[in-house]
Amino acid sequence: MNYLRYSVFLIVLIHFFACAQDKNPTNNDHHYELVVPQLTNPWGFVFLTDGSMLINEKSGKLFHFKNGRKKEISGFPDVYYRGQGGLLDIELHPDYANNGWIYFTYASPEGEQRGGHTALMRAKINNNQLVNQQVLYKASPNSTRGQHFGSRIVFDDAGFVYFTIGERGNRDVNPQDITRDGGKVYRLHDDGRIPADNPFVGRTNAKAAIYSYGHRNPQGMVIHPETRDIWTHEHGPKGGDEINIITAGKNYGWPIITYGVNYIGTKITDETSRPGMEQPLHYWVPSIAPSGMAFISSNNYDGWNGNLLVGSLKFQYLDNCYIENGKVVKEERLLDGIGRVRSIEQGPDGYIYVGVENLGIVKLIKD
Repeated sequence: MNYLRYSVFLIVLIHFFACAQDKNPTNNDHHYELVVPQLTNPWGFVFLTDGSMLINEKSGKLFHFKNGRKKEISGFPDVYYRGQGGLLDIELHPDYANNGWIYFTYASPEGEQRGGHTALMRAKINNNQLVNQQVLYKASPNSTRGQHFGSRIVFDDAGFVYFTIGERGNRDVNPQDITRDGGKVYRLHDDGRIPADNPFVGRTNAKAAIYSYGHRNPQGMVIHPETRDIWTHEHGPKGGDEINIITAGKNYGWPIITYGVNYIGTKITDETSRPGMEQPLHYWVPSIAPSGMAFISSNNYDGWNGNLLVGSLKFQYLDNCYIENGKVVKEERLLDGIGRVRSIEQGPDGYIYVGVENLGIVKLIKD
């Protein structure tokens, strides 16, 4: 490489990294305690009624953490562990104390074609074993691609279960086609039945479980503690990660509209808006690679009640989003440099707990 070519290459490289840096300020007015050590990828976790935790390791292992000890729960079905696929989210039924149902999303290899696709299953635990397993939804067709499985789970106040599935890397087909799985938010009764008022029920050539479409790869979903709206976030490509409020039957635009570009910098589309497609509540440029999502609804953190927390895989911090009138008005880094933040939950004690890859689950404490 001659001197001129090397100089141009160096300038381009410096420009790339300069443009790629996240400019959010760092807040150091906090610390953390390591609660559950020695976890590789705690993709999802949930608190049980006794304060103990169930933790999903992406590789396919389910752990019960209680009194400082971690015990594996046996009997989980085969998981398609490849790329972004594996054992994903976990959520309790709203009446878990009485019925014992636990809900999981995971990449499942079940089906006629090779590879896997996202499934929603419910089960119970008896004597450290997963029992009464019922697959409520299995996306199809399987694919050997390793990207964009989603997936998060929430229940609304009426007891419906919502879950997300990414578009599996097939952006030009799946997200805009309601006859196909992928790039969607889904809604079911707690036993897997299709709700009669789902937006595409009765429509010819549509998957009746679909609640909204035009998504890329939603890895965050939570119910707003006051409005009770469903908030999601999803990965964009290079730029264009989004926060959205989910409404029945709406089209969120991917890939027809986006604020991102291809990873090599070329355009995906010239459009950032179009009639009939929803605008994000907030978007990130550059991408922070969001995963995990929780609102602070306790008074344990002075000045943060009502804030939205989003994990950054790319920049390895917890994004503290201040919300005013339904808009993100300020962001700051918490736990800066801790590692790839994968999952976030507010515990029964009102504290925020954060799953960090190759570290474990930590408790956030404000100084």
